[in-house]
Amino acid sequence: MKSLSLDLETYSDLNLAKCGVYKYAESPAFEILLFGYAVDGGPVQVVHLAQGESIPEEILDALTDDTVTKWAFNANFERVCLSRHLTDLGRSLDPFHDQHPLSQECARFLNPAGWKCSMVWSAYLGLPLSLEGVGAVLNLDN
Repeated sequence: MKSLSLDLETYSDLNLAKCGVYKYAESPAFEILLFGYAVDGGPVQVVHLAQGESIPEEILDALTDDTVTKWAFNANFERVCLSRHLTDLGRSLDPFHDQHPLSQECARFLNPAGWKCSMVWSAYLGLPLSLEGVGAVLNLDN
């Protein structure tokens, strides 16, 4: 696996626009409802976490693997939300599994080094900063 494209649908009792992603994801009511992904440009898979489905183990492993490039529109949102989800599952966010000799404490968030943000790339090309806006400009199907 070289790349993993991601999209989340989430819920929180906090207003994301008012509090920002960190507080949004820290809420006790926060949850990921849907986890959409595609591996290496393959078919899109959707995991219905709200209905009790689980993210496949190899995908969970890829989230902490810095050699796998993770793509998302507004990648910081996905990274922070997935950090919370993995922490709730009791999984290490550190690719060294918190055993690196320089580690002083466990990682709180997934390493941003392995992430690419298609929203930033869209902005660089002069496209809108919303996924809906980019889709409209590019005349993409819903």
